[in-house]
Amino acid sequence: MIKEALRLKLEARLSHEQTARALRISKGVVAKYMGLAAAAGLADWETIRGLDERQLQRLLLGAAGGRGDVVMPDFARIHRELSRKGVTLMLLWQEYTAAHAGLRTWGRTQFFEHYRVYAQSLKRSMRQVHRAGEKLFIDYAGPTIALRDGARASVFVAALGASSYTFACATSSQKLADWIGAMVRTLEFIEGVPQLIVPDNARALIADPDRYEPRASDTVLDFARHYGTSVLPARPLKPQDKAKVESAVQVVERWILARLRHRSFDSVHDLDEAIAELLPALNERPFQRLPGSRATTFADLDRPALAPLPGTRYEIARYKSAKVHIDYHVQVDGHFYSVPHALVGTTLQVRVTAAGIECLHGGRRVAAHLRSSRVGGFTTVAEHLPAAHRAHREWTPSRLIEWGQRIGVSTAEVIARILSEHKHPEHGYRRCLGLLSLSRRHGAQRLEAACVVALRAGAFRYRVVKEILDNNRDRLGPASEAAQWSSPAHENVRGPGYYQ
Repeated sequence: MIKEALRLKLEARLSHEQTARALRISKGVVAKYMGLAAAAGLADWETIRGLDERQLQRLLLGAAGGRGDVVMPDFARIHRELSRKGVTLMLLWQEYTAAHAGLRTWGRTQFFEHYRVYAQSLKRSMRQVHRAGEKLFIDYAGPTIALRDGARASVFVAALGASSYTFACATSSQKLADWIGAMVRTLEFIEGVPQLIVPDNARALIADPDRYEPRASDTVLDFARHYGTSVLPARPLKPQDKAKVESAVQVVERWILARLRHRSFDSVHDLDEAIAELLPALNERPFQRLPGSRATTFADLDRPALAPLPGTRYEIARYKSAKVHIDYHVQVDGHFYSVPHALVGTTLQVRVTAAGIECLHGGRRVAAHLRSSRVGGFTTVAEHLPAAHRAHREWTPSRLIEWGQRIGVSTAEVIARILSEHKHPEHGYRRCLGLLSLSRRHGAQRLEAACVVALRAGAFRYRVVKEILDNNRDRLGPASEAAQWSSPAHENVRGPGYYQ
């Protein structure tokens, strides 16, 4: 959260209030960490970008170590006191420092500046002045479009604040994936990134639609980080906060959807193509009271002020928490992925996309895998295993057979047949190791002889070889073994005389 606050301040150039609202923290916290960053010499975002959370926290807290926390003034009381005749801000600062003698307090300049920020927050009005490249307003149009298969398509609308440059497209629904996909297309359409994206409090986007401190979902915040922007939803039930897109929705309904009301569409794709054909005419239509059009105003104002698009397109991701099992794997959708064994027992944040997963610990990626749909399967990276387990993974069928050949040809043959019984040879490794361990108890010569007996009987299993050794059958020659057996006397056994 600290790093994100610094990014919004230093890279996105947002105000303290905008940063606080976007991250659901107080303006005092934003001011505190901006001061700590300045004291630590972290004055630009490029210096901070490469630091992980622990390094950033160490630099910030180390820079402030031993200084204690600043005693925050009661600006609400100060504001009321200034209404009294003869009371000045200088007098109130002197009283503030005298009341907290021996404690860390704001200096005069800092005190004045913080009060100025507080006083400005009390003078907000609903009149909106849109700066170039600052805000992109987004929403869905009210009416949906019927398709020939009985389904209905929704129409997404976006408009830039300064130029009213408008984008519209069709989506199959209004789920999170549709919102994200439409926003990605919008940024590619305007060929840049604004400082803020302002939606309403749609449940698909906003996890906590609080009136004063709304919180966007993890996926939306991930989208904002990818493009270096911020998502700041409008207040609930306050359409005037996004009046620009409300007007754009009305324009799209009148100049695009009304023209398509007599046409039928087989799919969302067909509807989307029809909207795209009419969109240039909407943006090039001259303003009624102002010179130019949306397109020309966009080229003059918004387009030069937009930040560049990143090199890669955003791939929608969802986040979940997963605890590292004792076998240093985390479970995601029924499949198990390895992480460094030192993280056993910890809870990681897992970022899941259509192509892969990333495991994050303390804001740093500790593992990345291609996503697998095999339920119950394992995806393991050798570097994540302890040294002893890596040695175990180095076992191969040829290596086990080679160990058997050191004892004898028959032992190697029994091992080869054990491994060939299984679809995955790894399932026979433990039996082979158990077979080889018999040489420590009975000796290599006896184990080889027992394997000869087992092969002759066609029973190449660990338990069979072990029983042969335990019963000393390996010490009997072939002739003795054949003479040892005779058919038992039984009333159902006819004998050779019956056939003469």
